Amino acid sequence: MVVERKKDKHNQLFCRDFYGKIGKAIHDFDLIQEGDRVLVGVSGGKDSLALLITLAERARSSKVPYKVYAAHIRSTVAEYETDTTYLQGLCDSLGVELFLDTITAQVEPNSKKPMCFVCAWNRRKKLFQIAKSINCNKLAFGHHRDDVVTSLLMGMFFNGTIASMPAKLDVFDGGLQIIRPLIYVPEQDIVEFAKMRSFPEQIKRCKYEQSTNRNKVELLLKQIEQMAPEVRESLFASINNIKEEYLPLLKSVEREK
Repeated sequence: MVVERKKDKHNQLFCRDFYGKIGKAIHDFDLIQEGDRVLVGVSGGKDSLALLITLAERARSSKVPYKVYAAHIRSTVAEYETDTTYLQGLCDSLGVELFLDTITAQVEPNSKKPMCFVCAWNRRKKLFQIAKSINCNKLAFGHHRDDVVTSLLMGMFFNGTIASMPAKLDVFDGGLQIIRPLIYVPEQDIVEFAKMRSFPEQIKRCKYEQSTNRNKVELLLKQIEQMAPEVRESLFASINNIKEEYLPLLKSVEREK
């Protein structure tokens, strides 16, 4: 009995913190306004399921009324086994309408774009189409804090840029806005949330996934954590802590000449 009470107390405190981080992101970046129609891209993985649940539950009690929809895009290339029966049941319990569709992604001859990029782009394109068809003005993705950190490093390593995933981004001349309410949430918190909610395991058999740069950077981060356990928090904080006076701003130097 004592153990159960401690577990319940832990779960209560965890959920308060978890929902608090999402609420803070929504407030800090003004992600959701009254009357918004938000389409959640649901892959079937823990991140997007956590996002769907929290946004839908929040909509029920929010002082700012908004509507949540969900879309799951299957691919003939990426062999992910997602239980669509579970997705439908979850959406029904949340009062959320679910849209299902399928894409076929192909890499053009002589193209240097990897299959993962092509598949992801086609999924996103289909989400754009669904959002437009049901008059949604927001498209929510389940990218979390660790995704932001990984993208930051990928831009520096492979593109020579300092950029990452913004909390919100206008597309189509402002006709649609991409939002990321989980931007303050570390992946480990989502892992715990998934266990609490008994999310079904998503079976991944995509032959392209392990060869991506994102996967390699994530492995590198895990190695760095052995030396610097707070590396993810530090990298995330660095995005808003840029010391321009200590950077070799070449363009500024050229202008002074």
